[in-house]
Amino acid sequence: MIIVMKQGASEGQVAEVVQRVEATGFRPFINPGVERKVIALLGEVNIDKVQLLDAFATMDGVERVQLISEPYKLASRHTHPDPLKITLGLQPDARPVTIGGQSLTVMAGPCSVESEAQIIGIAQAVSAAGAGLLRGGAFKPRSSPHSFQGLGLEGLKYLAAARAATGLPVVTEVLDAHDLEIVCRYADVLQIGARNMQNFALLRYVGETRHPVLLKRGPGSKVADFLLAAEYILAGGNHQVMLCERGIITFEDSTRYTTDINAVPVLKRQTHLPVVIDPSHATGDAEYVPAVALAGIAAGADGLIVEVHQDPAHALSDGKQSLKPERFSTLMDQLRRLAPVVDRTLESAAPGQAGVESAGRVPVTA
Repeated sequence: MIIVMKQGASEGQVAEVVQRVEATGFRPFINPGVERKVIALLGEVNIDKVQLLDAFATMDGVERVQLISEPYKLASRHTHPDPLKITLGLQPDARPVTIGGQSLTVMAGPCSVESEAQIIGIAQAVSAAGAGLLRGGAFKPRSSPHSFQGLGLEGLKYLAAARAATGLPVVTEVLDAHDLEIVCRYADVLQIGARNMQNFALLRYVGETRHPVLLKRGPGSKVADFLLAAEYILAGGNHQVMLCERGIITFEDSTRYTTDINAVPVLKRQTHLPVVIDPSHATGDAEYVPAVALAGIAAGADGLIVEVHQDPAHALSDGKQSLKPERFSTLMDQLRRLAPVVDRTLESAAPGQAGVESAGRVPVTA
């Protein structure tokens, strides 16, 4: 259930509604909104919700009360009708980049950080092409325990050096709650990979931070499962969540996964959270990455996360799906032509001081 307050409702009227919500046993969540406050009722209470609806509807300052059938309350458009815009760039040497609204934002870089020279070189190349963020894995989840697992802390330090050289905010994956504090120290955006989408313990810890989060959809997950995973982070108090469609398992095997383009407009209708497409992991083949990237933007995505490597043939992970810098530059040119067609603008890292809506981050010890 949500309670929509009237435009201009007083703080006293809001406080009375919150007090009544708490008295019923529910936990109130207040979304300030652009024009009016929306109060969501969270929790499971054995009470007649229809009677509650009538009781709240007659309170001073209340415009309307609405029952929500979806199990994801905080991720729902009903609770937050306006699209979310997130300013990325927590670290002092990062330039602010916005995702959401009219902006199209591109995150680009290698699957794995392999050396300081490698990541700085790629960062300079993707920055010159117009990327807004640098992606790179320091901790790598691999199917085989014998495969390259990433450089860990050393890789995080190399990412920080690349940010210092280019100003690009850094997005990197966190695999375990025990690594969360150190990753927060170096990263601007926490990536939750597809394998961890339903690692609810990790999601709860991430919800305690105030770091922006890129949450990837699990390959066997429905849209509802995806939004419920986001709900874990939102319920923890971290409202800076981006959703990443990166392909699902179907019977088709001509590509690694099947890009669920349908999910983009479905998500844009059901949630206020920005939606990102990952054409690299979805296709598993650099040949198909540009076409799927453009299709995702045409379908309404707010951004892309694309793998780029100077020498894909010798990459330590996922070289086959990585674009060379010159092909990535061509893709960015194509996006610049496409953006105005879909009433969007291409966002890139701009000079200035970094800032984040819902300022600050909460240190986490796991």
